[in-house]
Amino acid sequence: MQRRATIVGASGFVGRRLRARLEANAWDVYAPAKHELELLERDLGVVFYCAGLTADYDRRPFETVEAHVTLVSRLLEAGRFDKILYLSSTRLYDGLPNADASEAEPLLLDPTDPRRLYDLSKALGENLVMTRAGGRGAVARLANVYDWEPGAPGFLSQWLIRAASERAITLQSSPHMARDYIHLDDVTDALIAIADVPESAIYNVASGELAINREIAQVFEACGWRVSFADDAAPPTPPNLAVARLRALGVNPRPVKDRVRAYLEGLKR
Repeated sequence: MQRRATIVGASGFVGRRLRARLEANAWDVYAPAKHELELLERDLGVVFYCAGLTADYDRRPFETVEAHVTLVSRLLEAGRFDKILYLSSTRLYDGLPNADASEAEPLLLDPTDPRRLYDLSKALGENLVMTRAGGRGAVARLANVYDWEPGAPGFLSQWLIRAASERAITLQSSPHMARDYIHLDDVTDALIAIADVPESAIYNVASGELAINREIAQVFEACGWRVSFADDAAPPTPPNLAVARLRALGVNPRPVKDRVRAYLEGLKR
């Protein structure tokens, strides 16, 4: 029997790749526009809730709340789904004093900080899915997702895209910056695996390894590129993300330096 999926946010960075992957695996995929009324009136199958604002949330605060909270609450109220998987972010761990961050960690969010609008709205979306979906909800907290397709967002994505046309790259960042990076294809693997789990849970969708800019730059240099940084700041190191739950599903993201090396070697050929 063909499985049915609904992707809310199918035109976005993650949603586009997920749609292609599901259709390649013979899923029946419905990809509605955000304000399509039929979204609340039909049987949706497995809902992958990929809608959201990231870079421009501060400039569009009310649209951010609409995307992160209001629409998902309407879907939950209608209840016409088999499972709903809500895409959130490991940014919710920002500000925690711990060296490690697991999905069971209580979050620390300041409602008086305007920069926390993104985190607070995502946290409310998570709460609704985990407590109002009748046990049919799950949450995927995504780390820093990257790819080299044209227009891919994010620091590492833009770095990789520039490598296709530049052999000497100056980055507006610091060599000391550390992030947990996960490739877009590993993310789609993770989302499909989570959708197959009947239990309701939160998952860190991450590599479980912090990569420092300097170390990634060394991979570039070993492949023949020159990399320099415009800043030398040493920001606080983010927490290490626990990925035991993800690995228990058989998802083992490839280390970022290995993927970067393979991509650069491909460009050289």
